[in-house]
Amino acid sequence: MKKLKVKKGSECMACLECVRACSEAYYKVFDPGKSVIQIVDKKGDAKPMVCPQCGKCAEACPQKAITQNAKGVYTVDKKLCTGCGECVKACPFGLMVKAEDKENATKCIACGICVKRCPMEILEIVEE
Repeated sequence: MKKLKVKKGSECMACLECVRACSEAYYKVFDPGKSVIQIVDKKGDAKPMVCPQCGKCAEACPQKAITQNAKGVYTVDKKLCTGCGECVKACPFGLMVKAEDKENATKCIACGICVKRCPMEILEIVEE
């Protein structure tokens, strides 16, 4: 299974470059609310929150527009997605995005754009 992961023992400086890379890739603008990777700060300790590919979004989709590919990554079929937002509500990590100006929801597809932009090199794409 292909996944985006945070390297163990790594320190995030909360520069938001990963968030920027993601929102610009999907929406062509820097908008943290449109990124499918988020930085959470717990007691002064910043950590990237990344999609674990759990499938809760797929289970909640009434159109069956979210499916798991051969590499284990859940993807949104834009032709089937109606933009209802049920997947966004179902995501326990708050990482599904349905922007008001777009018809479809988006989620992490483990593309690695954020990995390339992280100056701390704390993100990685792994095969499990």
